[in-house]
Amino acid sequence: MNDITNNEIQILLKIVKSPEIDYNANSIAKEIKITSMGALKILKRLEKENILKSKKIGKAFIYKINIENQYAKKYITLLLLRESLQSNTRVKRWTNEIKKIKNADMIILYGSVLEKQNPNDIDVLLTTDKKRFNNLEKEIADLNQINIKKIHALYQTFDDLVNNIKKRDKIALSAIKGIPVKGEEKFIEIYNESRKE
Repeated sequence: MNDITNNEIQILLKIVKSPEIDYNANSIAKEIKITSMGALKILKRLEKENILKSKKIGKAFIYKINIENQYAKKYITLLLLRESLQSNTRVKRWTNEIKKIKNADMIILYGSVLEKQNPNDIDVLLTTDKKRFNNLEKEIADLNQINIKKIHALYQTFDDLVNNIKKRDKIALSAIKGIPVKGEEKFIEIYNESRKE
């Protein structure tokens, strides 16, 4: 792909982190505060690159990540990694801390830690399976023993998270808008599964 712009990055991250929303050029333009024509040009360019695909609904075209395309999946994975690596120092401190967690397939840092200088606690979404759940709980308890701020964990299985997104659960939808710290590929799988009819 040619050089990607900040607006293109914002559009792709907005789409992948909002599987509950069908974005068209107008709606995505409002979200990232650019003109509808500018958004349409970006969406068309990303579609031409096979990163996005469109579907006509009524008079509008809605856009989603082209999950069938391996290049698109790798590209989005890199953008999610980049977001974590380029976060501010406060957020990086916590991404480095929670990367130590071994019994989670996916970890997302979300909530007030992303916005506030001094959050009350650290909100983390963790996906795991039932076999490793007790080990994961112990890991969180151990981290909470040594950290000043307590980790407030939201535990989900892969299927639970997909179902909660489909049900428009506010907490799940809020959590997936955070910064993936581990399991970017899983994040894309969750996006794909939650978009299925």
